[in-house]
Amino acid sequence: MKLILPSEFEPLGAYSIGPNGESRHPDYGSSGRQTYTASFSFSQIINTRLQASFLFDLVEQHGYLGLPFHRVYFTDGTDSIEKLPSQRFKLPIGLRLNYFLGDAIVLRGYYRYYLDNWGVRSHTASVEAALKLTPFFSITPFYRYYVQTAANYFASYEQHLKTDAYYSSNYALSAFNSSFFGAGFRLAPPKGLFNTHLATLEIRYGHYTQTTDLVSDIVSLNLGFK
Repeated sequence: MKLILPSEFEPLGAYSIGPNGESRHPDYGSSGRQTYTASFSFSQIINTRLQASFLFDLVEQHGYLGLPFHRVYFTDGTDSIEKLPSQRFKLPIGLRLNYFLGDAIVLRGYYRYYLDNWGVRSHTASVEAALKLTPFFSITPFYRYYVQTAANYFASYEQHLKTDAYYSSNYALSAFNSSFFGAGFRLAPPKGLFNTHLATLEIRYGHYTQTTDLVSDIVSLNLGFK
């Protein structure tokens, strides 16, 4: 990971001037980070309409796990860069259900529980319905809800003590919940679209909101050729 410090921690004269007059950021080198992951899954057909999958992951990280460009402000008004433990263990456990409600409707449900040794606990629940309106056109509305607790090392602006062993004000480690909803549209005529090699056209739109005041709109396009 490339190390980049906040500007107030740059030593005097740290920036250099490039051949075209541009300002060059000083090179502080990099710090290693290793991630090891083991994934397990088990699928079972319950009956002719219902299929279930159990998902289980083990994730271990070690190395430099902080982000040096994240500032932390202490109760006395001074600031520093984020400092986090050099080891993290993650355990996500999930359950996926697919239910075939006739030939034209498929319901998909998903739930995941997550925990790690930094104190984060989260729940994810989502539901999606694939509706085949014609043999060649389908619409897929979806909704996902997510909630998590704050990490042990998170505190907001000027809430950390300088005596804290670890500290972060990165709101990705804060307590929050989010919603993501939208729909996908898929068109796949047997002879291709417009009599070309374009076999499938899929457009997906989603609106995302988070209680940290983050809001976004996401549009994705998927094209399939034959």
